[in-house]
Amino acid sequence: MVVVARLRAAPLVAWQFGCALLLGVLAARLDWHGGLAEMLRTMVFVQPLVGLGIVAVLTLWAYWIGVWRRRGDYLRHDGVTLYRGGSTRWPLALVRNVVVTRGETGLHALRLVVDDDSEVTRELVKLYLLDGPPEVVRDGVMFAVARAGGGLGVVTVH
Repeated sequence: MVVVARLRAAPLVAWQFGCALLLGVLAARLDWHGGLAEMLRTMVFVQPLVGLGIVAVLTLWAYWIGVWRRRGDYLRHDGVTLYRGGSTRWPLALVRNVVVTRGETGLHALRLVVDDDSEVTRELVKLYLLDGPPEVVRDGVMFAVARAGGGLGVVTVH
């Protein structure tokens, strides 16, 4: 595996701290009177949105812990496939370009242009998470694409 990009630790810690803070706020809103059964009944039947909020925050926190665990090799390739995190992957032969775009929230991100008969680009990583300049990541991905596609082959003329 060749590591293309690593993630900065500060934004990941900030997201995890935000999840912990939000979880504390939601837990403080629960009605803690009575025993465990009474609290669960209140959470499920009286305050269901607080319970759903707790589940959503725990899911988001688990996602950021997973990103934290992969921060040292978040974007990597094995010569055939480009991997992001632990689950998302694209064949290098289908990658056409890497571009910087601004999303709906105003945050810049690196996105892949993939040749799979769709006009949608795939988000690779938000720029504020990257530990290094985006040009290095783009060049690393495009170099891997050129190597996988045979773009560095020898040409002979007779």
